[in-house]
Amino acid sequence: MSAYTPTGPGARPEPGAGAGADPVKALMETHHDLCAQAVDPLEIAAGLEARGVTDRTARHYLHRDVFALAEEMFARMPRHTDRARAELLTDRAPSTATPVTKGRDLSALLVLLPGALALGTLLALPHTGGHPRAALLGAGPLAVLLSLRACLRRCPLASRVPAAPGTTQYVLLLFAGTLYGDGLLAQALTGGPEHGWSPHTAPALALLLALVPGALCARAFAYGAGRRLALSRSLDDFVLAVRPLLLGTFLLFLCCLWTLLGLTAAALHQASGALSAGALGGLLLLTRLMIQYGCAGAARTALLTACGLQFAALCAVFTARLPGARSVSAPVEALTDLGGTGAVPALACTLAVLTLLARGLPALSRASAHAARAGRT
Repeated sequence: MSAYTPTGPGARPEPGAGAGADPVKALMETHHDLCAQAVDPLEIAAGLEARGVTDRTARHYLHRDVFALAEEMFARMPRHTDRARAELLTDRAPSTATPVTKGRDLSALLVLLPGALALGTLLALPHTGGHPRAALLGAGPLAVLLSLRACLRRCPLASRVPAAPGTTQYVLLLFAGTLYGDGLLAQALTGGPEHGWSPHTAPALALLLALVPGALCARAFAYGAGRRLALSRSLDDFVLAVRPLLLGTFLLFLCCLWTLLGLTAAALHQASGALSAGALGGLLLLTRLMIQYGCAGAARTALLTACGLQFAALCAVFTARLPGARSVSAPVEALTDLGGTGAVPALACTLAVLTLLARGLPALSRASAHAARAGRT
């Protein structure tokens, strides 16, 4: 006989200790709130998973996995009658429908606004001159910045989940790097900066326009994951179904972004920045998903990593001008010789994307994450 004694929130009690003759009943008492509020067995399974109950723990209760254990707990839990449940849902409906609809309308408007303002500013510039042009050059970027900040705070990086402190600022810094980072790094490598340089508006415009497909992809992922949550018969089934959905959503967004990068580059006669802007766009989508599903800390760390690596590369170039420090910038120079100045942000954002994917695949494949979000919406 095994000497293993389970511990933790899902541990089976010893025979003879309280409810030892019926260990499942003891587990139901421990997780009474979860069982009482659940509308189906998978919601209980997701809650147990979030509280540390594993398939190994379930086998101590003579069940093959967490889902089978959750089915028994759901079946044994006394519930409201169908009529009472219908009355309860009817009472709740008027108080929740209108605010959710208004919130979605505002979110949709904010997602459209930054790209529309940026596009309108760029289209109007060739047709203005003198004081009107100077006013447009001042007011246009400011309006884009304010609308982007509002969008990031409410929609992509917040939704109904508070974002980690500093997340919005890191994203704005990365957008600023898209506009001016390549030019600054190029001048630093050649002995400057000694004069101004033109911003790379094509990739920045594409990223702003990509807020719309990003929001649609995030909503499609939430809908698809919700459907799979309802149809899955076990937690393993859900994991196997939702991981391809996550990767497919990510690739679909990248295809949309690369299309926008090609269009804006052709229209503005600039380099598309497909690698650097594509990596940043992928990072922003994963950041949004991680924050919405309860992993704001990991998302913030990834954004900080991307910002820090780019800043470190720029600092290395300037440090190399000090006596005896010429070799400090050697890695940056080798990277830019290989792929241009855009290789630095591309590498920084790609490393952050890979880090988030490694963390996000298991985190976003947990039924508990989607069950918790469904409960908030």
